[in-house]
Amino acid sequence: MRRLNETAPVSFSFRLYFFLFPFYFCLVETADVVIIGSGIVGSSVAYHLAQAGCTNVLVLEREAHQGKGSTGKSMGGVRAQFSTPVNIQMSRYSIDFFSRFDEVVGHPADYRAHGYLFCATTESHLNYLKDNRVRQISMGVNNVELVSPAEIVAMVPQLRADDILGGTFCPTDGFVDPHSVMMGFMLNARERGARLWLDTQVTGIQVDAGSADVSSASGGANASKRSADETSALPALGERRVAGLMTTRGFISTRVVVNAAGPWAAEVAKMAGAELPVEPLRRQLVPTEPFDQLPRRFPMVIDMSTGFHFRREGKGILLAWNDPEETSGFKTEFDPAFVEKILTHAAGRVPCLAEAEVNPRRAWAGLYEMTPDHHAIIGPSPNVAGLYFVNGFSGHGVMHSPASGRITADLILQGRSDLIDTTQLSVERFAEGRLLEETAVL
Repeated sequence: MRRLNETAPVSFSFRLYFFLFPFYFCLVETADVVIIGSGIVGSSVAYHLAQAGCTNVLVLEREAHQGKGSTGKSMGGVRAQFSTPVNIQMSRYSIDFFSRFDEVVGHPADYRAHGYLFCATTESHLNYLKDNRVRQISMGVNNVELVSPAEIVAMVPQLRADDILGGTFCPTDGFVDPHSVMMGFMLNARERGARLWLDTQVTGIQVDAGSADVSSASGGANASKRSADETSALPALGERRVAGLMTTRGFISTRVVVNAAGPWAAEVAKMAGAELPVEPLRRQLVPTEPFDQLPRRFPMVIDMSTGFHFRREGKGILLAWNDPEETSGFKTEFDPAFVEKILTHAAGRVPCLAEAEVNPRRAWAGLYEMTPDHHAIIGPSPNVAGLYFVNGFSGHGVMHSPASGRITADLILQGRSDLIDTTQLSVERFAEGRLLEETAVL
């Protein structure tokens, strides 16, 4: 069995402990790792931990079913066309994983490599796409193509293209079914021994002053054999560290907690006395009724002049646009007034969409978990040992879920990951002024 990272060790090798009091027994649940949130990101962390041999994992979900949060409201897009190296790295790993998901995980992901087509209407936007393409190729994404207006129209003839100067297209970008991916990760993890508690609310995180007496997930049998270097990496006496969680199903004793609570991540962090710059932002999506005036298959199309983008979803078209007037907050109700706004952008770029029928009752709203620089926060809390963040994906949680789960598991088990330089995504970057501004946000 893999040993947990010594900086956030686990002291228990059994799941249940009995403590004898004068007149009764007290049953205490334990786990090596507790994950708060069973959405696609939390499920990926559980999967990657279990794959690495850490199977005494307990995932907590406050809803009665998985996928009630951001996962179930996602558009399901996956793309490598980003502007920063770390996002490109995470996309490259994740898209390759999605392409093999059915074989590797044993459950379907419904990965469809239909591509993403960015359309530029200004020289500055076109130069931006060209610069991004150079960066993407340098990071190993070699199939991003510069496309002319004529090539764009050939892909989607119904576009109004009189102002389009060109664009970029990546054929391995595309879509997945977020619910299927989430369930695949969780089912595989549970097959290996991970547990899932539904309808369980976390009400508090117990944080104690630590000591240097710690042991590994394998029961600490090799604790006496640690090298001097390993010993020096242990938490100092008096360091604040996770000791357990209070939930609506009772107390859980653990030394490692993973915050995968999506838009609610900041609230969970506060339970442990930690600060996390993550805010919820409403994102609204509008599906049309069956519509046959666009091709049966075409890429996700992004109109860079407005940010409007769309793709086929079944027999209809799924329309998306980030309203610049939207403000942060836990607003999960769909605003019917949004329909007129998005249809104006839709008809402006694809005139035939003016004839599409829309039923506002079928539209929905979800929440992005936004950070100040639109990059994820992945890594340990700097002031609470044993608390790990995997939050703030700013709309990219589904597409980066394979990478984020792998990186988080690596950090818990070995203190580092060879997938990316994890210091780039540490929460400390905000206090230290190391922000990574992602401009390719949809």
